[in-house]
Amino acid sequence: MTAIGLTVVALLWVLMHQRSSVAELAEQLRQELDRYPVDGKLPSSRALVERFRVSPVTVSRALAQLAAEGLVVTRPGAGAFRARPHPTRAPAGDTSWQEVALSADGAADLVPRTVDAAGVTVSLAAPPPGVLEFNGGYLHPSLQPERAMAAALARAGRRPGAWGRPPLEGLPELREWFARGIGGAVTAAEVLIAAGGQAALATALRALAPPGAPVLVESPTYPGMLALARAAGLRPVPVPVDPDGVRPDLLADAFQATGARVFVCQPLFQNPTGAVLAPARRSEVLRIAREAGAFVVEDDFVRRLVHADAGPLPRPLAADDPDGVVVHVGSLTKATSPSFRVSALAAHGPVLERLRAIQVVDSFFVPRPLQEAALELVGSPAWPRHLRALSAELRTRRDAMTSALARHLPELALPHIPCGGYHLWLRLPDGGGGASVALGSGTEAALAAAALRAGVALTPGRPYFSAEPPAAHLRLSFAAVAGTGEIAEGVRRLRAACDEVLGRPPAPARPDL
Repeated sequence: MTAIGLTVVALLWVLMHQRSSVAELAEQLRQELDRYPVDGKLPSSRALVERFRVSPVTVSRALAQLAAEGLVVTRPGAGAFRARPHPTRAPAGDTSWQEVALSADGAADLVPRTVDAAGVTVSLAAPPPGVLEFNGGYLHPSLQPERAMAAALARAGRRPGAWGRPPLEGLPELREWFARGIGGAVTAAEVLIAAGGQAALATALRALAPPGAPVLVESPTYPGMLALARAAGLRPVPVPVDPDGVRPDLLADAFQATGARVFVCQPLFQNPTGAVLAPARRSEVLRIAREAGAFVVEDDFVRRLVHADAGPLPRPLAADDPDGVVVHVGSLTKATSPSFRVSALAAHGPVLERLRAIQVVDSFFVPRPLQEAALELVGSPAWPRHLRALSAELRTRRDAMTSALARHLPELALPHIPCGGYHLWLRLPDGGGGASVALGSGTEAALAAAALRAGVALTPGRPYFSAEPPAAHLRLSFAAVAGTGEIAEGVRRLRAACDEVLGRPPAPARPDL
């Protein structure tokens, strides 16, 4: 292992050990609080460092945790004191009236606005201890540029005016950076800075379609976008995707049949299939939308998660769109951290003002320190180094997962191996064991439950379809785990879950991919 590799391993070990030490010290202090009277002073930080043989940082974080729980109060220059007990909580009220009120408010809605967030929370919630995260939608901490982000945030905080009010559209330099990344004739004046891709998509849907209207979506597609559409009172209409992306013939049929004025797509490494819109289809999609008088919302969410073997990437659709058909959404979040929520909305023509107005009303602006930190990060030498290292590691992890699946789970069909993104899309077999079993969402749920019992969390395919799915699927992420060792172990655990739910197939394993 190289010196850099040893340094990274050592750093990760220190961080994990430090987190464990903070939790242990906080628990020890929590148990000893009864020794002190209310408003009584706890031992000094120096005394706690000497007694428990931990660092001052560990003591500070443990006390901060107890303060957040309301158990202690810290007073600058004086120390930490036992807090007064919480007053007895009042009895819970009767909120049953809300069922009537919420239902009555939606009685006139053309589309129910009840939000089912299950498809989103499954990729956001942390799994229980010991469970491998094959359902994650973000990079494992070992893949995040934590040191570069911390340095960027520190430098940003020292910039003159960093804590003041930013321009409502975003910092000009950051808008310019996003515009250059999109390419074509897109200028900084046509870019708005938004608080993450999800917020940008929500703004776009509200700007482009009134409640009750249909919105065309890829099938399958990202559950968070389906939830956004339904929360806005829109009616998602599926348009099938194949290995070359959305099918233009079916897209034209859907526009004609529904009268929709919005189509949401992911032309690059589509979620969940990993498909890339074929060159011949790019101009077709834009032409079809233009003839329908409709907008294309381009969710370019993983352009910076390209694998090392991908080759040159196609430009965003927005770069080849002089007529303002495309509303482009790009984000830094996937390539950095789930908490680094900085994205861009780009549009050409009068729609830009509507997007701007809705964003201002909803959130005013993205906090300036975060925008300044984004500028510091993407302008630093650490940024291209991070992207190169991430590209190589994602390819290694993808290959490790596809090889493990080929050896241990040959009955799960993998029709497409992507060259970008962070997951694989697998189709379950039509029947399991010797029984006549019709596989569907029930089998997906049973398999997900069995996998969780075996110690691996995965994502069922049903939430990715806005209508009845053609088959049962699973989505497996290879970016949210610690490394290839956990990938191999996770596939082994998934094998046990499949044996429980589907039965072991008689066919021999496929050769390694």
